[in-house]
Amino acid sequence: MCSETEKRSRNNMTPTDKKNLLINEIKKYKRVAVAFSGGVDSTFLLKMCIDALGSSNVLALTADCSAFPKRELDETHRLCAEMGVTHLNIKINQLRIDGFVKNTPLRCYYCKRELMSRLIKAAQQRGFNTVFEGSNADDDNDYRPGMRAVKELGVLSPLKKAELTKFEIRRLSKALGLSTYSKPSLACLATRIEYDEEITAQKLKMTDRAEQVLCDLGLTQVRVRMNDNSARIEVPFDEMKIVFDNAKYINDALKKIGYDFVSLDLEGYKTGKMNININN
Repeated sequence: MCSETEKRSRNNMTPTDKKNLLINEIKKYKRVAVAFSGGVDSTFLLKMCIDALGSSNVLALTADCSAFPKRELDETHRLCAEMGVTHLNIKINQLRIDGFVKNTPLRCYYCKRELMSRLIKAAQQRGFNTVFEGSNADDDNDYRPGMRAVKELGVLSPLKKAELTKFEIRRLSKALGLSTYSKPSLACLATRIEYDEEITAQKLKMTDRAEQVLCDLGLTQVRVRMNDNSARIEVPFDEMKIVFDNAKYINDALKKIGYDFVSLDLEGYKTGKMNININN
């Protein structure tokens, strides 16, 4: 825990100061494995680990599972190849995790505990006893029961410890020339399904296909929420015109995928929207 003096001092730190703090933290460990999703945060963290320790002392681990979009899995391969780091996919069947399938508000805890346990085992088998994950300082602002599992398993969150925010990570990523600096925020496909509705392979596949339809139209930040087989589309306000201009195509495409009704959320995209009632 940081003292109040340390907290005040860090509030005055620049992103570069925090980056240096992060590098010093990473250097405390000789070899590290990074839970890698290919998103803004984990890509930046992986790059920092490579710079601090050398690629031979870093291992990237990706959980290849039902709720991880295939387009993102392909992206993890590309990014690791670019950075010259060893990358392993760990195949995990989330639909065998009872707490995940039941989709209670603790879904993320049960899922994260299983996924991280498997990543830790894979890392240790290859001589990597320290595992990092990419949560940042902003992640404390939402309901994230998965962080409990992270702490219980001893997985470290160095971006959070350095108090780096998403905005700062994007800024530093751009300076480093990382293509992910402007990448939209990612989230497990299960976050699109209303709590207490059972999660099935079909629902996850429908969500993935529906969001791909919208991404192919040029939309950047997309969520297709599911409730009672209805699709509720969330996009930023400045991209709603794309949805309106392609309304018939989108409606037909999503109904062909299997949705009964298709609507647009006029509040626009907002992270953690499924957690509103929990947070309140």
